[in-house]
Amino acid sequence: MVKQQGIGTSHAKIILMGEHSVVYGQPAIALPLPSVQLSVTLSSRQDNQRIIKSRYYHGSLENLPSSMIGIKKLIDTLSARFNDQETGWDLKIESQLPAERGMGSSAASAIAIIRAFFDYYDEPLDRTLLLQLADVEEQITHRSPSGLDAATVSSDKPLFYVKGRIGVPIEMNLDGSLVIADTGKKGATKEAILAVKDELKNNDEKAEEHIKHLGELVNQTKDYLAQNDIVKLGDALNFAQTDLAALNVSDPSLDHLIHVARDNGALGAKLTGGGRGGCMIALMQTAMGARRLASILKENGAHDIWLQPLDKRGNN
Repeated sequence: MVKQQGIGTSHAKIILMGEHSVVYGQPAIALPLPSVQLSVTLSSRQDNQRIIKSRYYHGSLENLPSSMIGIKKLIDTLSARFNDQETGWDLKIESQLPAERGMGSSAASAIAIIRAFFDYYDEPLDRTLLLQLADVEEQITHRSPSGLDAATVSSDKPLFYVKGRIGVPIEMNLDGSLVIADTGKKGATKEAILAVKDELKNNDEKAEEHIKHLGELVNQTKDYLAQNDIVKLGDALNFAQTDLAALNVSDPSLDHLIHVARDNGALGAKLTGGGRGGCMIALMQTAMGARRLASILKENGAHDIWLQPLDKRGNN
């Protein structure tokens, strides 16, 4: 049965700890950002045209730009799954997520598109199938994706994640706030992934130590989140940034905002996501401190700011 309209939603995410090392079998922790939303509406057309409407492109499915080739592959896969290559529709993507900033924009788009298609064709969708289909898009967009982005943008709880396994929701009993700041520079995930590979090839022993240490920090962070040990969590964020910088995935725009944050009361600060641009995160003890730091980061070149309370009540 085909409806006149199908709707799918998702949201942003950040990686708290474990980016890049998660690709090599180490754990990672990611936080959903449910207030930063993305929605997809799939609506029937009377003709056979298939039109994509988004902030980056408005036109036929066949003429999608190369930057959206992963989306085209996903839609073709879904059309084949439902054995429907001819029905016309409009697919509208409305997103609050910045692209290429490490907040899961491509994965969030994929998750919402899949949910919209299954709603449109009135078919049930379990989480395993959802993530398998999302991987169709992510394999093209991010080469060797860990699966962490798709798992988190489709979850409403923090996830402890190991590549190839289902993300496990974890307890977070933390009094603190995160400040998420956009450098204004697009992240370069593919280049960063290659940089880590180069480090592992050319400087293998030290690079492997950094990868292993990031995994150890993730396991420690899991305990810090549950035990409300915000000071040790801040230290862990700083140690992780040192490892990531050594793996050659940071850059001057990130380093600048990280140093500003640390100089202005952050307990810890690091990049989040692929790196080479994109976003950084800073841990503050209070919401008031987070708001103050947000203003300072803006004055020091941050393009956009998001504040995320970490306690269960959503305020502190």
